[in-house]
Amino acid sequence: MNAVNWRIPLADIDFGAEEKAAVQATLDSGWLTMGERTRAFEDDFASILGVRHGIAVTNATAALHLACLALDLGPGDEVIVPSLTFVATAASICYTGAKPIFADIASDQNLNISIKSIESKISEKTRAIMVMHFAGYACDMPSILSIAKKYNLVVIEDAAHAPGAELHNKKLGTWGEVGCFSFFSNKNVVTGEGGMLVTNSDSIADRLRLLRSHGMTTLTWDRHRGHAWSYDVIALGYNYRIDEIRAAIGQVQMRKLKKNNERRRTLTSLYHNCLNELVPDVTIPFQKHPGISSCHILPILLPPLINRVPFMEQMKSRGIQTSVHYPPIHKFQCYRESDTAPITLPVTEEVAAREVTLPLYPTLEPPAVEYVVRSVSDSILEIQ
Repeated sequence: MNAVNWRIPLADIDFGAEEKAAVQATLDSGWLTMGERTRAFEDDFASILGVRHGIAVTNATAALHLACLALDLGPGDEVIVPSLTFVATAASICYTGAKPIFADIASDQNLNISIKSIESKISEKTRAIMVMHFAGYACDMPSILSIAKKYNLVVIEDAAHAPGAELHNKKLGTWGEVGCFSFFSNKNVVTGEGGMLVTNSDSIADRLRLLRSHGMTTLTWDRHRGHAWSYDVIALGYNYRIDEIRAAIGQVQMRKLKKNNERRRTLTSLYHNCLNELVPDVTIPFQKHPGISSCHILPILLPPLINRVPFMEQMKSRGIQTSVHYPPIHKFQCYRESDTAPITLPVTEEVAAREVTLPLYPTLEPPAVEYVVRSVSDSILEIQ
């Protein structure tokens, strides 16, 4: 099957000579497994976020799983989590034997987890709140931390969308006990696959590093440098290591993050202005949201009577790739079957049925944004 030759893809990567040189230098070094480049990448990431520890892993799902393990979540525990997120957010909870308890989102303007819904879901079994900063816009972290303190809960941040984003001059991912980031190919920092955990806790960081690599007391890199000759295994760990090639790419990408996030914000502002002018019936979430966003994706909500599938087909016919973020997790068969009784999340369900994600990436040009918005308008007219 031939891939669609998109005129404007949903996402694109900002790779150039620097990334190629970093990969070549890594290959020339003769050391490809986790080593000094990984440590440098971790240090760079932690420094930019203003946090004590960065722990690089093979992907963000592994990061979320390790976060749950390091905070001792397990069978009998409940974790409050949004349903409007990628399935890995909830799956990572299930991997430990704990149970995700799905909460609603705030509104059609704020697609993040609802504070009222969080409080309504707390039970004697609740051990944690896992938030997801949708599209790189901040959840209400002061209120969430207040709830966590009141009920003695831990907070995990799924910050896959949010590298470099902040609220009240504090970077997202650094508010809770642990923050988790993604470097998948459509993210703001791209290594192909990859993830990062951040924490200010020395003890949590030590446990994350131990669990990342088989529960071993020393690493291959330590033994390569002659710092150790053997090891013990003191915990049931996992092979969640990243490699030196991806870490080297990540270092280069981190140097581009500030500029590329600024570019994303400029393009997002242009999108909002054009949409408000040409398609006022389209709802645009996060227009006046607090904090500084990483603007990872550009979500819109179609008018209630517009059928999303023919709309997306119309956009495809114009060479524009669109997507949906996200099918609600609580509606998936796997998660329906695990519930004793069906749950209803009215705001999530209404928003998820209307959401469409438009193209957004740093190399997108303003005329392309204007073309996308004109195509949104024309596509809606075509199917009305």
